[in-house]
Amino acid sequence: MVLRFAGRRVPRPLAGLPVVDVAAPTDVDAASDAGRLIVLGTAADLAIVLARLLRADRLDVEVALVRRPWTARRARTGTARRVPLIRDETGAVLTRAGLWLPPDDSSRTVAGEAVVDDTVLFDGEVAGVRIEPMADVPGLRARVLTGSLRPRRWVTGRAAQLGTTGVTVVRDGVRATRPARRSTFYRHTKGWLRVQ
Repeated sequence: MVLRFAGRRVPRPLAGLPVVDVAAPTDVDAASDAGRLIVLGTAADLAIVLARLLRADRLDVEVALVRRPWTARRARTGTARRVPLIRDETGAVLTRAGLWLPPDDSSRTVAGEAVVDDTVLFDGEVAGVRIEPMADVPGLRARVLTGSLRPRRWVTGRAAQLGTTGVTVVRDGVRATRPARRSTFYRHTKGWLRVQ
């Protein structure tokens, strides 16, 4: 079954499959009984689908993302592999990258402390932090963002946690509406079936 976001054109290899147009997250629920879902959309759209499947306890559904037409055939015929599902304390799912950024334009840094499992990522002030899901356990990696040409090292783990005076959380390109004082991304107990 195809889940189409923003009225995208259905590529020829997916012709003939049932299509559900998704205008709101709850529209995904009508397709959650399918064996395989093909998402026509962005990483943020994929995150919406996975969050709805997580909520419905349907992580046994195979899911493929089609961002470019030439990946449509693989989405229909590829095999699924269970990969870690990274989520946060709000129930949102992270599929590509999360950011912890300064809370507003007047602040240039994120002040606080962040840890990945038992490793301190930073304690003090930093320009920001990038968090990415991994295809294998432990599940995620994080690194401090700097203005220098030398990037900081990645730290891998099951969970990344931040306590701060204020932070803007960005999930797959979507900014949270309000600053937060705490944020956690972590590996869910069960992974999702990614079609490759």
